[in-house]
Amino acid sequence: MNKHKLIDAEEVHNVRSNAWKRFLKHKLAVVSAVFLAVVFICALLAPLLAPYDPNKVVGGFSDAPNTTFLLGTDQVGRDVLSRLLYATRISLFVGLAATAVSTVIGVILGLISGFFGGWIDMMIMRFTDMVMSFPYILLVLVSAAIFKPGLYNIILILGFVDWPGVARLVRGNVLSIRETNFIQGDIVSGMPKRYILFSEILPNTIAPILVYATSVIALSMLDEAALSFLGMGIQPPQASLGNMLNGAQSLSILTAKPWLWIPPGVLIILLVISINFIGDALRDAFDPSGK
Repeated sequence: MNKHKLIDAEEVHNVRSNAWKRFLKHKLAVVSAVFLAVVFICALLAPLLAPYDPNKVVGGFSDAPNTTFLLGTDQVGRDVLSRLLYATRISLFVGLAATAVSTVIGVILGLISGFFGGWIDMMIMRFTDMVMSFPYILLVLVSAAIFKPGLYNIILILGFVDWPGVARLVRGNVLSIRETNFIQGDIVSGMPKRYILFSEILPNTIAPILVYATSVIALSMLDEAALSFLGMGIQPPQASLGNMLNGAQSLSILTAKPWLWIPPGVLIILLVISINFIGDALRDAFDPSGK
C-alpha cells in the first residue's frame, strides 16, 4: 500500500467503526433515520400505496377525513392522502437532486481553488463572494421568476444558488490537506494533479461535505415548499408539499378545514427536523475529538 496514504486500510476501518458507534449514541438521529427511511420507502412506493390517483376527482369538495378518505379530500375533490404520498416523493427528489447539483459544483470549484491557489483561487473566491453577497431568498425568487416554473428548473435554480457554501468548505479543507507530507510527496514525485485531487484529497474531505449536505437537503426542501406555496415552484396538478399548503392562505381553510394544511405542514417540519438531527449526529460522529 502507498506509504504516502493519509490513513491505511486498518485505520479507515477503525475510523468508520468509531464514527458509526458515535452516531448510534444519538438516539434522536437514529429515530430520525428510521423515520426518513419509512417516509422514503412510502414515497418511492407511492403508486402502489396511494389509494387513488392523486390528480383525479374522487370525492366531494373538501370532505373531512372519513373511512373512505383517511385524510379527507381537497378543494376540488382529490384524495389528500394520495396527493401527500406523491408530494413527499417530489419534495424528497427536489431536496436530493438540488443538493447533488450544488455539491458537485461546490466540490469541483473548491478543489480547484484550494489546490492551485494564486489567481485561480482569487477569481473563484471573488465570484463565490459575489454570489453570497446577494440575499439568498431574493436570488431564489428572482431566478424562479425569470425561468419557467417546473420541477427541473427548481432543481437547477436551487442547485446553482446553494453551491458557494460547499465551495468555501472544500477550499478550506484542501488548503489544510495540501500542506501535509503525503500530498507534498505526491506533488514532488510528479503524480498527476487529477489523481491527487480526486484520489488523495477528495476522500479526506468527504466527512465535512456529507455533514454540510444534510443541511442543504433540508434547506432545498424548505425552498421548494416556499416557492410552490407562492405559485413559483411545482405547478398543479402535480402535487408537492408546498403547493398543497397553497390553499391554506384562506382564513376559512386554516380554521375550518385543517386536514388540508396540517398533514403537509407537519410532514415538512418532521422531515426537516429529522434531517437536521442526522446532520448533527454525523458532525459529532466524524469529529476526531468525539468520544
